[in-house]
Amino acid sequence: MRTLAELEERLARPTEGLVQDLSELDGDILVLGAGGKLGPSLVRLALNATKSRVIAVSRFSEPGLAESLEADGAVVVSADVADEAALKDLPDAPNVVFLVGAKFGTQGREHATWFTNAYLPGRVADRYRDSRIAALSTGNVYPLVPVTSGGSTEDDPTGPVGDYAMSCLGRERVLSHFAEKYGTRLALIRLNYAVELRYGVLVDLAQKIIADEPIDLSTGQVNVVWQGYANEVTLRSLLLAEAPPYVLNVTGPELLSVRQAALALGEALGKEPRLIGEEAPTALLSNASRCHRTFGYPQITPAELIEHTAAWVAGGGALLGKPTKFERRDGRF
Repeated sequence: MRTLAELEERLARPTEGLVQDLSELDGDILVLGAGGKLGPSLVRLALNATKSRVIAVSRFSEPGLAESLEADGAVVVSADVADEAALKDLPDAPNVVFLVGAKFGTQGREHATWFTNAYLPGRVADRYRDSRIAALSTGNVYPLVPVTSGGSTEDDPTGPVGDYAMSCLGRERVLSHFAEKYGTRLALIRLNYAVELRYGVLVDLAQKIIADEPIDLSTGQVNVVWQGYANEVTLRSLLLAEAPPYVLNVTGPELLSVRQAALALGEALGKEPRLIGEEAPTALLSNASRCHRTFGYPQITPAELIEHTAAWVAGGGALLGKPTKFERRDGRF
C-alpha cells in the first residue's frame, strides 16, 4: 500500500464472508455519517460486496467526497441528520449503519457532544424504528482495567471516564430504549482504535518520532485493529441485530505495547523515539474474543501495519490530521 489508490482499494476489498452476509439482507443499506473517518471506506466496501443500493448520507464538508462516492456507485444524499426536517426527508431503508458521533472538542462544549452522541441517536432510532440498525459505539464506555486482565468483555460493567465516554454510553442507552420500545433490531459496535495509514495510534506515534516529540508511556498498552476489518464487522453485524441489542467489542486480538510499537516504528523510520514516563498498571482495553469467534481475525496484523505506517508517513503520504489522543487517561478530548 504505497499510494492513496492502493490504500483505498485495500480498505474496500470485501471478504467472501461479507459478500455472503450482505446477500442475505433485503433492501438498501443507508449509511448515516458517511463523510467521517470510517464512512467513505465503509461505503465503498459495501458497494463492492453487494448489489443492493448503498445510500451515503452526510453534510459532506470535504470537497469532492460526495462526487467521488457517487462515481463509485453510491446514492449520495447531502443532509444534516441533526436537522429534524432533513432527517424526516431521508429515504426509508431496511438496513441502517449509524456512524454519526462527536469526540474531539468536548472540553468546553460538553452540551454539543451530548446532543450529537446521546440525543441525536434517539431521533434516528425513532425515524428508523422498523429497520435493522448497526450503531458505532466505542470501547471508551469501559473503565480503565488492569493490563493483566485481558481487557473488558461485553458482559463486564461499563464505567466511562469523562463527558465523551459518558455521552457514548448515553447513545447506547437511548438506542436500547427504542429497541425495547419498538422491537427495533440493533447491534452496538464498541470499536477500540481502528487504524489505517492516514490516522490512528500508529500514525500518532510515527509523527511524534519524526518530529522528535516525547512519547508518554503512561498509557502503555492499547488495542488496535485494521479499519477494513472494523468496517466489515460493522456491516456484517446488521444480520446479528436484535432486541435487546447485540453488543460487540471490535478490535484486534493483540495487546499492543506502546513502547514496543514506538521502538519498531523508530527502527523502520531510522530514528530513535523519545520515550518518557513509565507504564501505568491500567489502560483502556477491550477483549474482542466474541468478535473473532464470529468473524475470524483481522486480515492485517499489527506488525504489518507498523511496517506500512512507517513507509507511508516517511514517504509523505496523505494524513487526516486527526490524532487519537489515546494517551489521555482523564477522558478529556
